[in-house]
Parts: sequence; structure tokens; C-alpha cells
Amino acid sequence: MKDRLVTPSYCLILAANFLLYFGFWLMMPVLPFYLSEVFGATKSMIGVVLSCYTIAALCIRPFSGYLLDTFARKPLYLMAYLIFTAIFAGYLVAGTLMLFVMLRVVHGVSFGMVTVGGNTIVIDIMPSSRRGEGLGYYGLANNIAMSIGPMVGLFMHDAGVSYMWIFTCSLLSCAAGLGCASLVKTPYKPPVKRDPISLDRFILLKGLPAGLGLLMLSIPYGMTTNYVAMYARQIGLDVSTGFFFTCMAVGMAISRLFSGRLVDRGKVTQVIKVGLYIVILSFFLLSGCVEVIRWDASACRVLFFSIALMLGVGFGIMFPAYNTLFVNLAPNSQRGTATSTYLTSWDVGIGIGMLAGGYIAEVSSFDRAYLFGACLTVISTLYFYLKVSPHYQKNKLR
Repeated sequence: MKDRLVTPSYCLILAANFLLYFGFWLMMPVLPFYLSEVFGATKSMIGVVLSCYTIAALCIRPFSGYLLDTFARKPLYLMAYLIFTAIFAGYLVAGTLMLFVMLRVVHGVSFGMVTVGGNTIVIDIMPSSRRGEGLGYYGLANNIAMSIGPMVGLFMHDAGVSYMWIFTCSLLSCAAGLGCASLVKTPYKPPVKRDPISLDRFILLKGLPAGLGLLMLSIPYGMTTNYVAMYARQIGLDVSTGFFFTCMAVGMAISRLFSGRLVDRGKVTQVIKVGLYIVILSFFLLSGCVEVIRWDASACRVLFFSIALMLGVGFGIMFPAYNTLFVNLAPNSQRGTATSTYLTSWDVGIGIGMLAGGYIAEVSSFDRAYLFGACLTVISTLYFYLKVSPHYQKNKLR
């Protein structure tokens, strides 16, 4: 029984995680349209507004890991979740671009804390022997929300639903998630003696090589989740881009049928390598859609959604494996710091992807942005083989 994974608290934290990410990603793909139509923002300005959220999350992440390792985790988690939820109400009344940007910054700070808190708590409540599998399902809840949320948001936008109603749906989703989070029972965490302040209390130094590799992967991912709808419109692809995220969700669900168990068997680096190959091919094909549609529009539609499925499988394989890699490099007393470093690396890349995607599209086109992202995935793969994998094998603690 001690190795039992599915408990009421585990199910509740999965639901809380799903509803949080669903609320966030529901409005994410419509924000570029909102900023353009309501505030008249240019593509480059849209990139700046979107990325300020990620930059704010990045700034708080290292400190959130330290706080979660030092103090009671659940109260900090719930406080951050409450602030994150309340900001959606602020979007309903934000009448100027400057106020909207200020709300995005506060939203990013709360997001940085609540996501680290959720990841750390789920590690606390699951048996260590099934950590890879447990993180896989936890990540699946996250990733499905990241796929279904944009799909629903784009469907609502295409159907003429107002931006205020979309923001309200995000608010209600996160409010329900907060209710689930408050019911999670966490194990007692005795007071700990605080170590002297050092860089390693905020950033897992042993995780920096893996963090750089993950950062390069998240740049094209950030471009995709934020700009793929605009890319399809730019090349004249007549499809409902909401289905792109549906296919991503299906791919992620497929990947979780086997990836978590392989990670628990010690095949962390092998699983990541397989995911890297799939992601490389996917982004090169995505950048090539601009040429395919000139040849055959129907073939381009099939390719477009096949790419989404492949991206779902590739990233779905890598998410739990990378998370486990960071945790395995840290002692138990630094679980929060390990999770913070993992998520910080991901957020830095997402932020760069938002900025770079908007800038490259402004001066050139979105297909060039995705070609740039594809090249980054190749560099990330080479770096993983030459640096990350050997470093992990040498320094892992479990």
C-alpha cells in the first residue's frame, strides 16, 4: 500500500494542476488578437507584452524554490494560487495597455510560485518508487490543459465569443482548481534549519547543463503555442487551428502510456533522446508548411495536424523525463530548488520564444521563425549528447 500512487490527494492535485493550466492557456492564443484589436499593438509589441509574464515568473522562480524548501509548502501554494486566480478578474477591467502589462507581471509572479509549489507537493505525496510514472500523469494533466485550453479558446474566439467571456471562463476554471488544491492533504514537514544563503539554495547548480538544453527546446515550443494560429493565417491555411492543440493533447496522452514507466526503470536519458528526434523532425516540417501549401492545400492540412500529434508525443515523452532528471540530481532537501530550476529553464525559453517569434515575424515571416526554432532543437540534441547526458550519469543521486 505504501507504493500506492492513486490517492485522493494525488487526484486532487492533478485536478488543481489541470484547471490552473486550462484557465491560463484558454486565453493565451487569443491574447495576440486581443492586444492587436483592442489596443492596436504591433507584432513585436505583442511579443513584449506576452513575454513580460514569463520574465516575471522567471524572476520569482528561484526564490520560490527556496521558500518551499524552507517553510510549509501548502500555505505558500494556496496563497499563490489565490493571487493567480484573482488576476483574471483584473483583466476584465483593464482599460489601458499599461494596466494590462502590470497585471501580466503580477500574474507571472504568482504563476512562478504556484507551479513550483504544485510540482513540489506532488513529489511529496507520491511514493519515490513510482516518481517517474506519477510525474508523468501530473505532467499529462498539465500538458493536456496546455493543448485543450488553446483549442477551446480559439474555438470561442472563432465563434465570436467576446474576450470578456473568455477571461471569465479562465477565472472560473482557476477558482475551481483553487477549491481542489485546498483539499489536498500533504505530509507533515518538520521545521528545518536554514542553511547559509548561497546560490545553490536558489538554483540547482548541478542542473544548469540540463537547464540550458531544456531552454533551447522551449523556445520553439513558445513560438508554437502563441503564434501557430497566426502562422496558419499568414500562409493561407484554411483550418481550425484549435484542432492543432487537440492533436497535441492526443499525442501527449499516447506518450504517457509508456514514457513514465520507462523513466522509473532508469531510462531517463534514453527517453529524452527519443523525444528529441521526434521534435526535431516536427519543427522542420512545421517550417516547411509554407512550401507544401503552394503544392497541395489538402496535403498541407494533413501535415499540419500530423505535426501537432508528433509534437505532442515528443514533448510528452520528454516532460516527465526531464523533470525526473532534475529531481535525481538534487537531495531531498532541495526538491523545491530542483523543480524551480527545471521550470525556470522552461520559462526562460518560452519567454524568448514569444519575443523571438514576434520579432522574426515582424521582420520576416513565421515560417522563418519556426526554421530558427528547428535549428535550435538540433543544437539542443547535440548538447544533450555531448554534455547533459554524461553530466547526469556522473552526478545523479538516485
